[in-house]
Amino acid sequence: MLIDSHCHLEYKGLVEDQQGVLARARAAGVGGVLSISTRLREWGQVIGTAEREADVWASVGIHPHEADAHADMGEAALLEIAAHPRVIAIGETGLDYYYDHSDRETQQALFRRHIAVARETGLPLIVHTRDAEDDTARIMAEEMERGAYPALIHCFTASANFARIVLDLGLTISLSGIVTFKNAKDLQAIAAEVPEDRLLVETDAPFLAPVPNRGKVCEPAFVADTARFVAELRGVSPEALAETTTRNFQRLFTKAAL
Repeated sequence: MLIDSHCHLEYKGLVEDQQGVLARARAAGVGGVLSISTRLREWGQVIGTAEREADVWASVGIHPHEADAHADMGEAALLEIAAHPRVIAIGETGLDYYYDHSDRETQQALFRRHIAVARETGLPLIVHTRDAEDDTARIMAEEMERGAYPALIHCFTASANFARIVLDLGLTISLSGIVTFKNAKDLQAIAAEVPEDRLLVETDAPFLAPVPNRGKVCEPAFVADTARFVAELRGVSPEALAETTTRNFQRLFTKAAL
């Protein structure tokens, strides 16, 4: 069994045929899906789907692109919604300096609020970082000194040095379909060396369809293609990789019932 640890079931490309998307995922051996929110108005949608589907869970948070629109949101709102039985994670949150859709200081402040909620609830923090390695690492290290919290870097595409830093902090690394791309040699080298107990796989659907599905709308079913590729990189069988990543998911997302 595989788990798609990060997708957006409420996004265009998936939401129009959500039942079909989930059926194809199950047929591909995907036994669970974590559906991620990126703004406040999505929280009810991801939770609603998780309430209807026993193999879907929800994560609540504000993406860094949306930070300016949620600058005044405090920890209380996240804490309240995090108590829902189908919410198993906080995020995605983090920093994105590639697009700079939101003010960087606002992104950082909101990131820290999410970390505080993850610390208080014990729910894993799902971190997005792009072109912001130094600030992401600094903030996470500073906050870890204030009190430990569980977290993962989703859709990992950063440097080997950043991988070492976040692994030293106790974080998990999640690989998306990007690892299958021809020009992802550096990422493939990192993927081959991530400690076995710190590895997850994801789709980030409807984005980033892996080889051999490039050009298609990505679906949770495609996590099987990414898992097969990563298994080959690491010199293990697809079945072993599936077992490892599912076990890691269960260990990290303790609120999820499989």
